[in-house]
Amino acid sequence: MRRLFMLAALLIAAGCSKEKEVEPPAELVDIPARIKVARAWDANVGGGEVPLRLGLGVGVEGSRVFAASHGGDVVAFELASGKLLWRTDTKAPLAGGTGADGELVVVGSNEGDVIALDAANGAELWRVRVQGEVLSAPAVSGAGIVVRTVDGRLVALARDDGRVLWTVEQQIPRLTLRGAASPVIGGELAVSGFDNGKVLAASMRDGSVAWESAVAPPRGRTELERLADIDSAVRIKDGDVYAVGFQGRAAMLALDTGQVWWSRDLSSYRGLDVDDDSVFVSTAEGSVVAMRRRTGAELWEQKGLARRGLSAPASIGATVAVADFEGYVHFLDKATGDFVARASSGGTRVSSPPVVAGDLLLVINDDGRITAFRPGA
Repeated sequence: MRRLFMLAALLIAAGCSKEKEVEPPAELVDIPARIKVARAWDANVGGGEVPLRLGLGVGVEGSRVFAASHGGDVVAFELASGKLLWRTDTKAPLAGGTGADGELVVVGSNEGDVIALDAANGAELWRVRVQGEVLSAPAVSGAGIVVRTVDGRLVALARDDGRVLWTVEQQIPRLTLRGAASPVIGGELAVSGFDNGKVLAASMRDGSVAWESAVAPPRGRTELERLADIDSAVRIKDGDVYAVGFQGRAAMLALDTGQVWWSRDLSSYRGLDVDDDSVFVSTAEGSVVAMRRRTGAELWEQKGLARRGLSAPASIGATVAVADFEGYVHFLDKATGDFVARASSGGTRVSSPPVVAGDLLLVINDDGRITAFRPGA
C-alpha cells in the first residue's frame, strides 16, 4: 500500500504549489507572562537516537506516568516527583503507546507486536502479533485491550493472554497520512477514527458495529486533495463524541447512535481537547480554535502560531496549552485565546499530545524527554 511519509506532501495538500513559496513558521514575539508556569520535574525515556515518536505519548494511571521509546524501552515514573520506578527493554521497535490502567501497560511496534507489561514492576506478561503496524496507543479497559493498526483494523485482545477477541475492518484509501488514531473506550463501545474520514464504534462484547459516521468525507479530484484522515484520538464527554479530520471537519456525535449534532469545516491532523464548555482544536495551518461544545459556534481563533507544527491542545485550569516544533509550550487564556505564558520543553519538536494529570501538564518531546509543568493562577 502506498503511504504518505513526507512533510512536503502535507504542504502540497494544504494548498502549496511550485509557483508559491512555502511561508516560514511564524516568529515568536515576546509576551508579558500573566501566569507563572513552574517546572515540576524532568525525566528521560531514552531512545533519542531515533527521533521517530509518532504515537509514543505518555500514559498516566493513578500516581504513575508510563512512556516508551522507539528503541524498545518502556518506563514508569512517579507522577509527583518524576522518580524512575522501573525500566523494561522490550527489544522491539515501538511506535504505539502507552496505554495503561492500574494493572497493565500496553505498547505496540512497527512490526505488529502488542506487548503487555505488569504496571507494578514492568515484567512482560505476554506478547502477540496483530499483523499490522501499531502507530498509536492501545486502549486498555477491564473488558479488554483495543488496538488500531495502520491498515485500517480495530483489534480487541484479551487482558490475560492477548488472544484476539474480535476484529473490525475499514477500507482505507491508497494514499493516507502517516499515522493512526488511538482508539478510545467509552462504556461498552470502542470508538476510533479511520483514514477514510469515518468514526466507527464497535461493541466491546463481540465487535459488532454499533455505528459509523462520515466526519471528514473525502473531497477533491486528486488523491492529495482527497486526504481526509482522522489520525487523532476522539474525545468522549457526557455521552458525546468529538472528532476532527485532516482536510475535513470537526464534529460532535452522539455516543450511542453516531448521530452528528453539529459539524464545521476545519482541518487538523493533531487533534482536539474538550472541557465542560468548549472544544479546542489545533488546525493544520497552525491556528488554535475554540468552539462552544454544544453548538460548535466559534469563540475565538489564535493565529499567532501559524505553521509552527502544533501539537494537539490540552485543557488545564483556565488555560489551553499547545507545543510546537521548537519545543515551546504556549499557554492561552481559555476565555479569549490570548497568550498568557510560554515555557520550553527542551528545544526539540513535540509531536505527541500533552497530557493533563491533576494540576500537571506532561509534555514529551521527540527525543524522549518528559517535562512536567505546573501552570499557576
